[in-house]
Amino acid sequence: MSGLDIFAWVVLVVLVVSTAIVVAFMGALPGAVARKRNHPWAEAVAVGGWVTLFLGFVLWPVVLIWAYVDVPAKTSAIATREAPPL
Repeated sequence: MSGLDIFAWVVLVVLVVSTAIVVAFMGALPGAVARKRNHPWAEAVAVGGWVTLFLGFVLWPVVLIWAYVDVPAKTSAIATREAPPL
């Protein structure tokens, strides 16, 4: 093997390892964001991040947005209603 062959193998290994690291980071990112923000469905967001990543990457941005969006707390209708004008 010449020096160029060795260099090509080193480049190939670096590319494969860096691709694996990026895929792992992107798969874990929505779940980590949801857990950090105490999302009510943090585990579902984490599963959604991995599933959409391996099923075409199309809905992965939606799952990432879902990790940032919290469901507002339910309030009773009586407490939110305003008094009628006189």
